[in-house]
Amino acid sequence: MKAVRHSGNGQQNQAARWRAAFTGWVGLCGLGLLAACADSSQHSPALTPMSQYANGQTGPLGYDTHVPAFASENFAPFNRQDVAAIALREWRMFGSPVADADPHDRPEPSSPSLKPERLPGLWQRIGEYWWIGQGPDENESRWTGRTDGNGTLFSPLRDGNFAWSAAFISYVMRIGGANIRFPYSPNHATYINAAASGSNQGISAQNPADYAPRLGDILCVGRGKSRSITYSMLPTSYGFPAHCGIVVATGQNAPPFGREISIVGGNVDDAVSLTHVPTDSTGHVSSSDGQSYDSRYPWCAVLTPRYDAEADPNSGQ
Repeated sequence: MKAVRHSGNGQQNQAARWRAAFTGWVGLCGLGLLAACADSSQHSPALTPMSQYANGQTGPLGYDTHVPAFASENFAPFNRQDVAAIALREWRMFGSPVADADPHDRPEPSSPSLKPERLPGLWQRIGEYWWIGQGPDENESRWTGRTDGNGTLFSPLRDGNFAWSAAFISYVMRIGGANIRFPYSPNHATYINAAASGSNQGISAQNPADYAPRLGDILCVGRGKSRSITYSMLPTSYGFPAHCGIVVATGQNAPPFGREISIVGGNVDDAVSLTHVPTDSTGHVSSSDGQSYDSRYPWCAVLTPRYDAEADPNSGQ
């Protein structure tokens, strides 16, 4: 996992802006300007903020032409099954790596050729995470796994400046049809704080001490000096380095932990990787006093998107 690029200052502005954006969207539905809001048999492109700034501000609402029609127009309701399946699809594309070792025990690859993010076919895929996951006005939307917005190859020693783990989460949520329900950002802290503050009514934050993660939820942890951030400290007034993974399986009883869940995250060992997370018998990742069962990751929050359905109603058809 790599360092978060942006400082995320100005988080205090984000609540009002996302609330205004969501209220505006609801208002459009009430006026009948979005046919899909009034009639589920019809589809109209969703309006979402066109940019997300490092200081927490968002751009005006608009139709993002980078987003496929099936996602923007919700050909299927936004549901947990599809989101988990999309994350797993991307994991398989990277060769289904499993990253269960402590991140502090995983050395950096000695050669660029050992970094999946820089390999043919995969560096372009990461470019799609940026292109679709971020707003079209964002500079990051032009990045890839090995090039900047001008198409210039950057050194593997600088890839921490182009960390894409939050871009991956944003991509999965966007393709899954979250539309305005998710504050797409190159920083995990942006949507952690948005969920914790209630500034975006499409996503909320739960305390790992009293909530068991479900399929399609997003499990988050602070990194580096921010490992000490706990649920009670959220939302913060500042951006902080973090990492999140999408829950793709629950209620497991298998190695390496016995009772466990599985999450999929981006930019873990320079790939989309699956990580097993230990739980108790009730599926919680932390004890009732907030102590994480995972010695590697002191989980600080579980983010819960406001899904329309548990499963894809046309699955397999």
